[in-house]
Amino acid sequence: MKRVLAIVGMPGSGKGTITEHLESQGFKKIYFGGMVYEEVERRGLDIVKNEREVREDMRNQEGKSVLAKRAAKRAKEYFANGADTVVMDGLYSWSESKYLLDEFGEDLIVTAVVAPRSLRWKRASDRVDGKRQYTPELVAKRDIEEIENLEKGGPIAYADYYFNNIGTPEQLLAEVDEFIEQNNLRP
Repeated sequence: MKRVLAIVGMPGSGKGTITEHLESQGFKKIYFGGMVYEEVERRGLDIVKNEREVREDMRNQEGKSVLAKRAAKRAKEYFANGADTVVMDGLYSWSESKYLLDEFGEDLIVTAVVAPRSLRWKRASDRVDGKRQYTPELVAKRDIEEIENLEKGGPIAYADYYFNNIGTPEQLLAEVDEFIEQNNLRP
């Protein structure tokens, strides 16, 4: 059975921690933000200065579900090459969620990772990924923009499963491993 495991959550919730862990176990990962970075680079622009503008332009030009369409195509390529479960990191909008539900039906598992706002803001502002750097104020602004402009609350509210990420990364990943085992998900 081919499955799509979509990890959703607000900035600093732990999506990247989970998807990096699963990728290290052999799962194929599709990072929605990475598809935006690819488009920024294709256009010959600076990622730090142009990521948001390009992301919004992609949605204006190709529709709100543009990243889900691209992710679904990539997932099907992975499936054709032998993957059993593909992990999607960064499913943002309700439009994207609906597209993936239509495309994959019951083979789509949406898993939300949640944490208190203050903890998320601290994690996000402590993170340095080479592309973005956030202060707690910028994370707060990003939260509001993602909720209001990207419909981000829908996929989180409609998730099939929730990880409450208030402990250590090791505790979170132990819960993830248990979830993977219980649902018989394989790379």
